[in-house]
Amino acid sequence: MDLLEKIGRQAIEAKTFLACACAGSKQKNRALEAVADALETRMQEIVAANAEDIIRAIDTGTAESFLDRLRLDEKRILGMADGVRQVAALPDPVGRVLYGSERPNGLKIEKVSVPLGVIAIIYEARPNVTSDAAALCLKAGNCVVLRGGKEALSSNKCIAKVMRDALENAGFPADCVQLVEDTDRETAAALMKLNQYIDVLIPRGGAGLIQSVVQNATVPVIETGVGNCHVFVDASADLTIAADIVYNAKTSRPSVCNACETALVHRDIAEEFLPQMAEKLALKNVEIRGDAAVCRVLPQAVPAAEEDWYTEFLDYILAVRIVDSLDEAAAHIAKYSSHHSESIVTSDYHNARRFTQLVDSAAVYVNASTRYTDGGEFGLGAEIGISTQKLHARGPMGLNELTSYKFLIFGDGQIR
Repeated sequence: MDLLEKIGRQAIEAKTFLACACAGSKQKNRALEAVADALETRMQEIVAANAEDIIRAIDTGTAESFLDRLRLDEKRILGMADGVRQVAALPDPVGRVLYGSERPNGLKIEKVSVPLGVIAIIYEARPNVTSDAAALCLKAGNCVVLRGGKEALSSNKCIAKVMRDALENAGFPADCVQLVEDTDRETAAALMKLNQYIDVLIPRGGAGLIQSVVQNATVPVIETGVGNCHVFVDASADLTIAADIVYNAKTSRPSVCNACETALVHRDIAEEFLPQMAEKLALKNVEIRGDAAVCRVLPQAVPAAEEDWYTEFLDYILAVRIVDSLDEAAAHIAKYSSHHSESIVTSDYHNARRFTQLVDSAAVYVNASTRYTDGGEFGLGAEIGISTQKLHARGPMGLNELTSYKFLIFGDGQIR
């Protein structure tokens, strides 16, 4: 039997278990607690496996920003375990009555939340996604098929094994969580077309991965991850606050999707603000790629190329452009943004409201860093990713976004 065919059939069998009463809230929470305990107990196994991935990555000349996404240490593994416990503590999203009515003919109708079913997740270098995604899917009653990148294969195999063992010990089928260990592109392409077994496919990674999945998958896809995020510094902005926001949004963790990649600065305050901003960014050696007007103000800036405005750098690089108005800033965002997160820094209430109306992204901020786009920071609990599309889910995808619904109709002999 073909490997993916086998994984698909095993997922369907496990899905049946999760759909029945023996996988209620208490049972799911107990299983997740067992997974969290196992991550801590077997921490040294995971650290050792991760070291294999790090050594391979270093040997191939991998950039430090990529290594940061790949690296696991005891603190991060404890964070993974804590994340699983946080998921266990969240309200169960399954079985909620979303709508109810009684028709004139006596039919009673309920709209009830249900699991999506079998969720496949294709992701790249972050091995913590293995436990994060599996925990969220399980809490929402879904089976998960994980396909990570080759760079994190040793880490992913170890984490998946730890989780599967813990699930079995808790009385759940190990196949509620499965890892596709073949990292060839052909296998990923086949997974994208496994419609008979996979209900939803979620890609997490860079622009290349997202586009490959969107263009090639026949399984329904939820786009996540690519974050070409912007901060617009309006003419009325408090410049100290603006510099702090740009600095935080760019440098607090540049390798993540909610980091700022482009700063747009109103011309009226550019000569005063840009040196102030550049001074702070220099603390982290951020390279500024500016348009001609920026380069005239900041001699250290590198001239920006057209592709820089489209780029998710995931590094200590910031594209900077001077604009003449809020509308010009909004037009730039509409053209180049990935519709993830954008922010305006302003003291003008009218401009703040206009920016939130004009900018069509999943998260739009006023006087705050884009780094807050996160399920936990929004009070939604853990997330499976940040959706940049509009159908089914948008923005941080928590447990509720990992469910669908069905209608239950109760009658006493009605016919039409």
